[in-house]
Amino acid sequence: MAHILITSGPTRQYLDPVRYLTNASSGRMGSALATAALELGHQVTIVSGPVQVSYPEAAHVVNVISTEEMLEVCGGLFPDCDGLIGAAAPCDYRPVQIESSKIAKTGHPLTLELIETEDVVATLGQQKQNRWVVGFALETDDQRLRALAKLERKHCDLIVVNGPEAMHSPDNQVDVLDPSGTVLATIAGPKSAVAHGILEIIQQRLVAPRL
Repeated sequence: MAHILITSGPTRQYLDPVRYLTNASSGRMGSALATAALELGHQVTIVSGPVQVSYPEAAHVVNVISTEEMLEVCGGLFPDCDGLIGAAAPCDYRPVQIESSKIAKTGHPLTLELIETEDVVATLGQQKQNRWVVGFALETDDQRLRALAKLERKHCDLIVVNGPEAMHSPDNQVDVLDPSGTVLATIAGPKSAVAHGILEIIQQRLVAPRL
């Protein structure tokens, strides 16, 4: 069977010692995907940002905080894996400067200068060689079109599209797209059921042909 690397949860980009940028990703989808992969007999390694959910005991979990940490850890693990499922929602921006002390209130507007973080899935996708990559795209508008653009830019073999209502929710509705733009499946329901549907497609199209 395959050794699957799964990214999960949000990341944090600190502004000062107590404040940070993040998002509402809960890690539920990553946990459900790990469970589904383990049930198919695969070996699973999870690289997770800060979450409250529990991951299956049979998975190897590496905890990280920032997008930079997630990329560094995944970069070290990916060469020993057969594929990646990028279910995490890494923070896309970080402050140009992290203050060493808590930013004090002044009664005036505060201006933050932000720059983009490196894209974890895109970076690993460029390095995949004979490995496969499945990305996730959370979009509010033109979901399938934007997701297909991400699939191409990130060198993904498949991409899973969902909306913002998926964040911190026990349920999800997704479309699974291949590089031609074909919708292979639309899956809705509890994240555990959605994860099993996604893993079935990964098993058929990406894992089985390489065995």
